[in-house]
Amino acid sequence: MATEEKPAADGELTAEELAAIEEKYDEAASTRPVGPSTAQMLRVVALVFAAYHFITAGFGLPADYWHMGFHLTGLFILTYALFPFFKTKGAFVMHDNSLWRIGNIPVYDLILMILGVMASLYVGVAWRGIPALGIEEQTFRMGNPNQYDIFFGIVMIVLVLDLARRTLGWILPLIICVFISYALLGPYYPGILQHPGVKFNTFVSSMYFPQEGIFGVTLWVVSTIVFHFVLFGVIAQRTGLGKLFIDNATILAGRYTGGPAKVSVVSSAFFGTISGSSVANTVSTGALTIPNMKRLGYPGHFAGGVEAASSAGGQITPPIMGAAAFIMAEFLEVPYTTIVIAAIFPALLHYVGVFAVVHLMARKLNLQGLAKEMLPQFKQVWSEGWANIIPLVGLLFVLFSGYTPFMSAFCGISLAVICGMARYNKIDTLIYPAAFIAFVLWKLSDGGFDIIMSATLIAGAVIGTLNPEERIKLPQMAESVEVGVKYALAVGAASAAVGIVVGVINTTGVGFRIGFMVTSGAASMATGLYDAITLGGLLGFFSVNDLQLFLSLIFIALACILMGAGIPTTALYIMLVSVAQPALAQLGIPPIASHMFVLYYGVVSEITPPVCTSAYAAAAIANANPFRTGVSAFTLGMGKIVAPMAFVYAPVLLFVSSTGFDLWQFTYTATSCIIGVVSLSAAVVGYWLAPMAAPYRILAAIAGLVFIAPSLQADLVAALIVAPAVISQVLSRSRMSSQPAQ
Repeated sequence: MATEEKPAADGELTAEELAAIEEKYDEAASTRPVGPSTAQMLRVVALVFAAYHFITAGFGLPADYWHMGFHLTGLFILTYALFPFFKTKGAFVMHDNSLWRIGNIPVYDLILMILGVMASLYVGVAWRGIPALGIEEQTFRMGNPNQYDIFFGIVMIVLVLDLARRTLGWILPLIICVFISYALLGPYYPGILQHPGVKFNTFVSSMYFPQEGIFGVTLWVVSTIVFHFVLFGVIAQRTGLGKLFIDNATILAGRYTGGPAKVSVVSSAFFGTISGSSVANTVSTGALTIPNMKRLGYPGHFAGGVEAASSAGGQITPPIMGAAAFIMAEFLEVPYTTIVIAAIFPALLHYVGVFAVVHLMARKLNLQGLAKEMLPQFKQVWSEGWANIIPLVGLLFVLFSGYTPFMSAFCGISLAVICGMARYNKIDTLIYPAAFIAFVLWKLSDGGFDIIMSATLIAGAVIGTLNPEERIKLPQMAESVEVGVKYALAVGAASAAVGIVVGVINTTGVGFRIGFMVTSGAASMATGLYDAITLGGLLGFFSVNDLQLFLSLIFIALACILMGAGIPTTALYIMLVSVAQPALAQLGIPPIASHMFVLYYGVVSEITPPVCTSAYAAAAIANANPFRTGVSAFTLGMGKIVAPMAFVYAPVLLFVSSTGFDLWQFTYTATSCIIGVVSLSAAVVGYWLAPMAAPYRILAAIAGLVFIAPSLQADLVAALIVAPAVISQVLSRSRMSSQPAQ
């Protein structure tokens, strides 16, 4: 369906049209139709898959190799059933049953599915050894795999690459294949990249057995934590939390200059707290905000760009931040709450940048806010939707009380189900709060919860039954759970496949080799540029080391953006942090700052043309040119582009850096960064107090970049650079004010 042909300004798009847009621009949402009986079977598999993860989150995990094996089993069954071998037009058509096709699933996909399930479960089955087949315990087979290990290991490596290809496209598997070739063909690589090579059997063993490779930390985090938060986000949105966010954003920002665009920014920031998918965020909030922006007078490409830039912020907005933040916590071996706290100001800086551009563009176009009668009524919104906030509050309370992320997700999902499905006046629905209260009391009795935690969760469960909104019935909730499982397939496939990259990097040490290449190359360039820039050292504003650090950051940022074309943020983060971390560590950057740096530029790739899926989805809703929408989204995301540079140079902005926290230093640096972002925003729009001529826009842009550097000297230089533009703006504004009204 060519949904982009319909002008968005004519009215809101239907749910079917929005679903079609999401499927078109989010490869993980595009699945083939299956027969009725097959659909029922897959529904059961999805519900069992979700139930298993939900129960283990609350009651405890089995051994890692079984747990990840069960997760992979679900991935293989659902992915090979729903995602075709090639995404041709015919692959999404319903065919009649035949000898080679059952329930519209080709037999070869069923064979691959069975092989994948066998390879997933073999690790657990053979862990203690199978004497009848001559298989020893796994401990004795590490580095010395038998024929069964080799067979199932090869099957697993090939099939997880195929899972990633089917759900996410070709780019990620091809990059992983380069890493595989590097491991196996090390002696043939030139220069510093050369290494003795890894024997084939050793490589298969390392990639297949737990702790390294596919069964490594990335798959563990996704199967143990990320899946639960994806499920929570879908259920919470279905029960009304998403609508509550949009309504409150409209109340907060709708009446002001450029109201609908500001609603887009605020609602996307709210929505980003529960959604880790930029495309899903774009479609969910953009369905309302983009048509409203166009009706107000914003150009279609700009309206789409506002929504795409705002929605991409969901990956960096605490507390959920998509999957990458959970993996970051594991890599850094710090509590997840540490990552959440560190992400607060950088996320704020991103939204300040988008908000500033939106406001200045509205001033430039003289766009007014929404009329009072178009705004939701605060009393009505909260009298009807107050209960929808309970699950998020419960999740955050458990998370920040020091419990594991999967326990907090368990409690959040439970409260979401209660608020959506249980009502005090329907006795049969009280089984949901009763079961959760029994769980809480059990945890209290064995010391798992303290009295305050238990009382809070029980109160949330009881109050949730008073929800005045219409109750969600079991079939509707089951459908929401299915959607959550479907969203998690691509993340699971990416995590399993990227585990190979992590295994190769750990086995060959290529990360340190590339890191050395980056820093040494930057050092050579810095030495050559220093004399030219500083006139032989006469203008000593910075040292050679400062220039080396800056060039290294530029190289790594460009690598993140270029490699991010078409690769999910999570997979990109895992690959790049394994390579970039050694380089940044050599330059003395604190670990959390280097990890956040890579994550941010990975997210920037989502709004960087030519491959920017969030912007393309927004363009379809806005009936706008996709490339122009991508360019608008990129310019609107200036805050996200400069924020990483700021917290690398001033780790105090992350609150929890190893360099310590100083309130005065934080306040000064944060203010400087915000001024820099606003200056950049004025340069992008060409308007501050009045229209801004091109020379002054250039000065404002340069000053904005210099303001980001956290030092008084840099700020004084930036102030001198921007002074002519500020004076010009004040004089222009004064002339405009003195002119009589027409």
